[in-house]
Amino acid sequence: MKTRLSLTVNGETHEVLVPVHKTLLEVLREDLGLTGTKHGCELGECGTCTVLVEGEPVLSCLALPVEMEGRAISTVEGMAEGGVLHPLQQAFAELGAAQCGYCTPGILLTARTLLEDNPAPTRPEIKEALAGNLCRCTGYTKILDAVELAALRMGAAS
Repeated sequence: MKTRLSLTVNGETHEVLVPVHKTLLEVLREDLGLTGTKHGCELGECGTCTVLVEGEPVLSCLALPVEMEGRAISTVEGMAEGGVLHPLQQAFAELGAAQCGYCTPGILLTARTLLEDNPAPTRPEIKEALAGNLCRCTGYTKILDAVELAALRMGAAS
């Protein structure tokens, strides 16, 4: 059985006809072609599939699209505006924090929420915020450095 839904992703409304059991992750990747959101553990443990719903991190592998109708969904594709990278994306690129890149979309979106809630987080606060996002490259130092750099730049811009 399929359900017709209207999903707002990165500010655009999409009409989709999807099986009721399909996850938000599957709809984003397979139906909308937004492959920036990665398919990780499918158990809600790695954070790779993180998207923002109404500005809050949500594990899209555990969310059903029917629960998202009428709510604003943001993916990593929506972070850059007008071809200009978000300060987090710029800092990740400059410091080599993306490494293999598989976990990066989820980390970027989680860090974005952190910086919106706390523009000047301490390193322990950054670690705590990103605790649900696993990096298989085990290179967290560059990730933490990049979030700190973005916070500094974003604070300087305001």
